Amino acid sequence: MNYAQRVILYAPPWDSPKLEAFVEQCIQDKVVLICVIGPDCRRVEDVIDELVVGGGDDPGRFINTTSHPNESIEDVRCLAEAWFLDVDTTLPVQLVTL
Repeated sequence: MNYAQRVILYAPPWDSPKLEAFVEQCIQDKVVLICVIGPDCRRVEDVIDELVVGGGDDPGRFINTTSHPNESIEDVRCLAEAWFLDVDTTLPVQLVTL
């Protein structure tokens, strides 16, 4: 599966084995923004950040991340749609559930 440049991720459990594969695919697909929503979204965002940085020796591994506890999907979608740095704003925001 290819991911859009801007993704809203409904937070899986922070220790989900699917999370690492998701992050690696996002890096390959050149995802620019991951907005995490749902239970424990702050912790999931931290895990994503750690997975992206890895050993810290590859400057090409970078994704902007945000977490949105207690925010509606509509509000988060508005934020993601307003994100214009390094993205084609004509492309849609993608909602992902792992």
